[in-house]
Amino acid sequence: MRVDDFDFDLPNERIALRPSRPRDAARMLVVRPGGATMLEDRGVRDLPSLLEPGDALVFNDTKVIPAQLEGTRTRGQAVARIGATLHLKAGDDRWWAFVRPAKKLVVGDRVRFGEAQGETCLLGTLDATVAEKRDTGEVLLAFDLAGPDLDQAIAAVGHIPLPPYIAQKRGEDAADRDDYQTIYARKDGAVAAPTAGLHFTPELMAAIDARGIERHLVTLHVGAGTFLPVKADDTNDHKMHAERGEISPETAAALRAVRARGNKVVAVGTTSLRILESAAQGEGGLAAFSGETSIFITPGYRFRAIDALMTNFHLPRSTLFMLVSALSGLDEMRAAYAHAIAQDYRFYSYGDASLLFPKDAP
Repeated sequence: MRVDDFDFDLPNERIALRPSRPRDAARMLVVRPGGATMLEDRGVRDLPSLLEPGDALVFNDTKVIPAQLEGTRTRGQAVARIGATLHLKAGDDRWWAFVRPAKKLVVGDRVRFGEAQGETCLLGTLDATVAEKRDTGEVLLAFDLAGPDLDQAIAAVGHIPLPPYIAQKRGEDAADRDDYQTIYARKDGAVAAPTAGLHFTPELMAAIDARGIERHLVTLHVGAGTFLPVKADDTNDHKMHAERGEISPETAAALRAVRARGNKVVAVGTTSLRILESAAQGEGGLAAFSGETSIFITPGYRFRAIDALMTNFHLPRSTLFMLVSALSGLDEMRAAYAHAIAQDYRFYSYGDASLLFPKDAP
């Protein structure tokens, strides 16, 4: 399909720069293609009442790390400022990263990240060597530290990688360390938040439990590729960046049981959906999963693991708008987004939510 098919106009003022407070006070647009009422304006707190006892919500428990690093490359007397966004862990001491400006780096270069206050990361710096470089602007950084020591150093010198549409308007501050993290995050590794999960509070979780709705956890470490624009003219020519994820055998079995008894599996966020669909087998089957996925979902895709999706509002021409269009229909999602813009919904990572049902749902 043409990427232009997924374009739409979004007024700049609709982009949310801060989350709703409390988190579950956000609005939520319910989209039921083919229903008597396709669009319904609700709130995130209505989620339990919109599902049935025995349904299951699936959350992505990845934890955002401060993966935005700033530093200097020194080559003889020549010094250059370097920015790097870590996006895929490649070993105990290695990360693939998007860098700027990429032309300033060659294999073998040394880069020092953080404030040069001493010779070790404990004094505010972290050193790495450029081990490999790709034409796409990605480099493989081999750090001088490994394992938990490297994780601690990244946490000390790094910054939360706010999405570009927020970072262009304001800097990161202390509030973002909490705001850009779900309350159930537990596994370090993401460089972008699974933003649908940002709406959940302990009070909302209690209401979900009281309704008899199951809660299950999967992991997909969201990469910085989620921020990259689609540069191809045709969706067939776009390549997704790989992300690492996991579904335990116990979770896979529990979700198979949910669908076997006729209840719904509802993905909280496109990241949860992508890892579930990556593990789908046959009609309604779901297997344990551990590894990388670069699944790219566009209209025509047949969903096998989920029955509904809770997600935020996405960028024009983005792979995520393509995904929601595959689920609920391109015309239907264009109408839903037009309604959301007209009704002053807040867009993107810190914005409002939507609850989407499939176009071909019974």
